[in-house]
Amino acid sequence: MDPDRISEFVLNHWILSAGFAVVVALIFQEFWESLTRKYKRISTAGAINLINNDEPVILDVRETFEHAKGHIQDSINIPAPKLDKQIQELEKYKSSPLIVVCQTGTRSASSCKKLHKLGFSKINHLAGGIQAWEDHKLPIMRKKSQKKSEKKAAKHQD
Repeated sequence: MDPDRISEFVLNHWILSAGFAVVVALIFQEFWESLTRKYKRISTAGAINLINNDEPVILDVRETFEHAKGHIQDSINIPAPKLDKQIQELEKYKSSPLIVVCQTGTRSASSCKKLHKLGFSKINHLAGGIQAWEDHKLPIMRKKSQKKSEKKAAKHQD
């Protein structure tokens, strides 16, 4: 290929060339992150396998109101912004397998990086988060509202 023809193409089709450069950069970034990642990305099937065989600690880094709407059974809820302040709650699990969950997988990925820096070693990131968990029709625990609990208690007393 003639370098003059390539530069002519790039100049004549600069939007297409810029788009191509961005796509290549994003692919390279994803590849580099997957090579340097200090935690494991797992699917919902991988999470179930881990839950059934290794009894991991499940850390839900969503906000408290999101966790109340539905969460994986026995998950510990520490919102991502509060992770630094509440890390002492997880200290006893430093060498245990850990599954980190959020709504779609974005907040949990950054939380996994933070946990690795804090000395946690067996970190697993649930790809797709609770959204993927629900999409696969896996069980979700929901906290009953106070009013529903009171109505149920009143029915049992009658």
